[in-house]
Amino acid sequence: MTDPTQQFASDNYSGICPEAWAAMAEANHGHERAYGEDQWTARAADHFRRLFETDCEVFFAFNGTAANSLALSALCQSYHSVICSETAHVETDECGAPEFFSNGSKLLLAATQAGKLTPAAVREVALKRQDIHYPKPRVVTLTQATEVGTVYRPDEIRAISETCRELGLNLHMDGARFANACAFLGCSPAELSWKAGVDVLCFGGTKNGMAVGEAILFFNKALAEDFDYRCKQAGQLASKMRFLSAPWVGLLQDDAWLHYADHANRCARLLAERVAGIPGVSLMFPVEANGVFLQLSEPAIEALRVRGWRFYTFIGNGGARFMCSWDTQAERVEQLAADIRDVMTAAHG
Repeated sequence: MTDPTQQFASDNYSGICPEAWAAMAEANHGHERAYGEDQWTARAADHFRRLFETDCEVFFAFNGTAANSLALSALCQSYHSVICSETAHVETDECGAPEFFSNGSKLLLAATQAGKLTPAAVREVALKRQDIHYPKPRVVTLTQATEVGTVYRPDEIRAISETCRELGLNLHMDGARFANACAFLGCSPAELSWKAGVDVLCFGGTKNGMAVGEAILFFNKALAEDFDYRCKQAGQLASKMRFLSAPWVGLLQDDAWLHYADHANRCARLLAERVAGIPGVSLMFPVEANGVFLQLSEPAIEALRVRGWRFYTFIGNGGARFMCSWDTQAERVEQLAADIRDVMTAAHG
């Protein structure tokens, strides 16, 4: 049965924002050249170059798993390895796709602090073994914002980048919620990416108002050699590419991407404010993007689900994740907060 009520399980639950929808409708008029040779794909790529203040190579993929996996595979040989957070999406939620598309490059897990890698953690993993029997570290991948909703500052990225250069590693960024990080920090996309030392960014659109589509930006253009062939082989070269790229034009041309990310962030902060002080409720991580991670009791979690709320509980015993979206209504946030208060009061009354 379809449930149209706004939920907080994932920002993937939301629909398409008006700007992306309108651009797709406009792109639907008449005929255009296929396989990315159309005007919309060229316009979207130019928007990214202006937004990031640099002449980067731009590619489009259907989803984040494909974008991350293909980008990482372009940076690795099969005998290489990728250093990532122990909670990284490429490790926990991509079904081995990075290893599959790279023909076997191994993911090496590093400890994090509030979800974020550190230069020390990268160095520890990279230098753990350097013999020929162990996969050679080649790439570090960061998630921005992280899987626990925290955000890397430019100086943190720069410090990791400097460590990468010292160790001969490339730096990839999984930016499924990159827009939310920019909105939180008030930094430009350039400051949070190539100016801080990122070589390749996967910029997420699906979680910020698009139906499908992620952009892969190579700031180090040499690393993009033959990437178009890699996309084609992986089934990511859309024949009607304009329907992947046109929504980006709608999202980028008047900064709708930033407006919607900021709105989702503000809704998350509103939820955190409303549940502050409820007995038995505590924040598990700082609220810096559009996710709120709360420690709740198991009876309260079950009671919330009985009331019809949908959310994930994969952060450990009693941990619940609530994600806000580009279209989240403040009234719905207030309803959720009120129900959290009710069930926690009932559970601990």
